[in-house]
Amino acid sequence: MKFDFLNYPYQSQRTAVLANRGMVATSQPLAAQAGLDILKKGGNAIDAAIATAATLTVVEPTSNGIGSDAFALVWMKGKLHGLNGSGPSPQSISIEAVKERGFEKMPTHGLVPVTVPGAPSAWAELSLRFGKLSLQEVLAPAIDYAENGYPLTPILGKYWELAYRNYKQKLTDEEFQHWFETFAPDGRAPKIGEIWRSAGHASTLRSIAETNGESFYRGELAEKMVQFSKKYNGFLAEEDFAEYKAEWVQPIKVNYRGYDVWEIPPNGQGLVALLALNIAKGFEFNEKDTVNTYHKQIEAMKLAYTDGKAFITDSRDMPVTVEELLSDAYGKSRRMEIAEQALDPTPYQPPRGGTVYLATADGEGNMVSFIQSNYMGFGSGLVVPGTGISLQNRGHDFSLDPEHPNALKPGKKTYHTIIPGFLTKGYQAVGPFGVMGGYMQPQGHMQVIMNTIDFGLNPQAALDAPRWQWIGDKRIQVEPQFPNHIAQALIRKGHQIEATVDTGGFGRGQIIWRDPDTGVLMGGTESRTDGSIAAW
Repeated sequence: MKFDFLNYPYQSQRTAVLANRGMVATSQPLAAQAGLDILKKGGNAIDAAIATAATLTVVEPTSNGIGSDAFALVWMKGKLHGLNGSGPSPQSISIEAVKERGFEKMPTHGLVPVTVPGAPSAWAELSLRFGKLSLQEVLAPAIDYAENGYPLTPILGKYWELAYRNYKQKLTDEEFQHWFETFAPDGRAPKIGEIWRSAGHASTLRSIAETNGESFYRGELAEKMVQFSKKYNGFLAEEDFAEYKAEWVQPIKVNYRGYDVWEIPPNGQGLVALLALNIAKGFEFNEKDTVNTYHKQIEAMKLAYTDGKAFITDSRDMPVTVEELLSDAYGKSRRMEIAEQALDPTPYQPPRGGTVYLATADGEGNMVSFIQSNYMGFGSGLVVPGTGISLQNRGHDFSLDPEHPNALKPGKKTYHTIIPGFLTKGYQAVGPFGVMGGYMQPQGHMQVIMNTIDFGLNPQAALDAPRWQWIGDKRIQVEPQFPNHIAQALIRKGHQIEATVDTGGFGRGQIIWRDPDTGVLMGGTESRTDGSIAAW
């Protein structure tokens, strides 16, 4: 692949970053720099990804934490590897047990929606299989920021304050007070530019580093999490942690106009992005900013999401295979349902997400697409005392309908929103990409890939281009800079267009492309957050 899209008429005011010895792109400048420092110390792209991910648990806790889940796509020596670092539900949980507590659907906060956190195991597995440096060396930057502190960046400060106000009003029970002790130690959220530190985070990260993650699942940290769960009548027990290990999986793909677009297989929702592209590839898109382009993109995504929400769950429980869903015949049958007017598929209400994404590349051609998340910001609202471990709430997506494919069961992995992406052509890597943000993620993947392949935008322009998001029914949210004449034309096709001034819900992405002939790296970072690229 050549960088032949640099002169496309639509380009953003920000420019793509180019380098050749290493690159880290993520949503927080200090985390990006931490990853680059590891590259300069002799680490590879995998070491840099782990360092960046661990640092993000400290410098962007509004979106992820040590108690997160994680997924990764790793390009190493000409082959793509997938890692599923999502955890299962506790063995003692059941639909009946949850309903006995008075819930008709899975709650958002508290211990009930907490599943086994997978991120520390993902770090350890990546390090063991592909890393060049020890986990102690790789986690050192995160430990340093936790011990010595860092100043809050603007977007980080905004969402920290919003979470504090929300939690102060809603999370008043005793088990939630440890969140306030950790993230609002002065009785308020830290302000933009103010230094925040956490000795608990530092101690926990050091323990994970020294034991290669063992203490988190079969040691002192596991004991603390289980004690906390038992104290507040949670379902997590010793065996849930002891039996867990991040799982290496075979990535799935569709071929889109000569490029292979890769995602992690279910229980992740990357399948939705592939379903949408598999539908869209049967259309010709000659121009980006036309009503025909947007209408068909939106309709393809609506159909893909309808299927995704109906079928995606733990791969063992899916009622249909990935191969069937991604077949050309199935894509054609869904494509034929798209007409001139907006479809009205089965509605649902996707919640907002809280996720961090990063991409890394080194001078040897190794590349990593990595995503890590609590969920809905800080997650469950729970912090294990003295550890800095904020627990995710991924179990919220389980259904309490026993007939639904994603029905809650013991030891099951739920439908998961976080998805890393990767692009190849032939047998060569183009590079990692991702757009975080709950149910916006596959929608962002589709738009970024089409911006790149169909419309020739460089990585920064592909990310900066105005986005749309299907919300449910015929409702489509668009960003303020979305072309008004196209919005009006979409309304005439039956779409319910809602312009919004808050761009936080449209996802936050990163891209690194690599020229296979020269090894030159080209990166783009998200303008909707405190995004940064550290390059060498």
